[in-house]
Amino acid sequence: MQETRLDLARIRAARQVIDPVFLDTPLYRCEALEPALGCAVSIKLETANPVRSFKGRGTELVASRLADNGSRAAVCASAGNLGQALAWSGRGRGLDVTVVASRNATVAKLDRIRALGANLELVDGDHELARERAAAIARHEGIRLVEDSLDIETCEGAATIGLELAGTAPPPFDAVLIALGGGAMATGVGHVVKALAPGVEVICVQPLGAPAMTRSWHQRRVVTTDTADTIADGVAGRRPIPEVLDDLLLVADDAVLVQEASIVTGMRLLHDHAGLIVEPSAALGIAAILEDRDRFAGRHIATIVCGGNVDMDAYRRWVGAAPAMETNA
Repeated sequence: MQETRLDLARIRAARQVIDPVFLDTPLYRCEALEPALGCAVSIKLETANPVRSFKGRGTELVASRLADNGSRAAVCASAGNLGQALAWSGRGRGLDVTVVASRNATVAKLDRIRALGANLELVDGDHELARERAAAIARHEGIRLVEDSLDIETCEGAATIGLELAGTAPPPFDAVLIALGGGAMATGVGHVVKALAPGVEVICVQPLGAPAMTRSWHQRRVVTTDTADTIADGVAGRRPIPEVLDDLLLVADDAVLVQEASIVTGMRLLHDHAGLIVEPSAALGIAAILEDRDRFAGRHIATIVCGGNVDMDAYRRWVGAAPAMETNA
């Protein structure tokens, strides 16, 4: 395999730095989903942790290295999950964390960022404008700008999911479906899977309303979009990072787009048949199966349920039912 920016030895070493609360997450075959999908499905559940997403794996590496270097502050742009994770990891290491987010971000995510002690600045615009503002703060204050997917720690932290997926030899599944946004999880998991289980197909999934990285993968060059329109806010970027695309081109076998209706149906299936309340990004893998049943029929598919931070009022509008308590299982 050609070289990506990632390193398997560093990824293995990362497990010694990441708080165990984020590691060895459940991986299980969910037979209750299979009649609706027409294939065997295994779920890798990344929501049962203090920040209810996989992002803590990467921010643990970032915050640890910042603390080791004597840094006292950091800033990031976030749709919500990265900000929570950096706030959590930074709090435990005495870092002053600032998170810049869109004023239109999910309220539950913003509330949690504040509760974790981070400074929260809101911008009137989308995630790309938040990225610009975070960069300006970093320059003005001389502090570390944490850029999801560009910073190798975020990719190699997420890559530890791949170690767990490929932990059995050979893995029981034929393909892994990975939500694609900025690319940290897709490149990280893809790198490990291709290194340790090269026969497993790596398929990235993105909403049709936020297609920039998928279009870039297919055209083998950075393709930006003017807007992003999807309920899957965690993957709603418009400007792919060139270095991340280069990595993705080396580790992904395919990148597909799915419709909003399929994402909602995926969320509903995960609720009804797996007992999981997930955010839209976490249902992208199920949506991909729904939209291409023939491709996956008779195969064993693993999908990463990557986040469970969802506004419950919006969830009820989308899915139509949910328990009164805001839980993930």
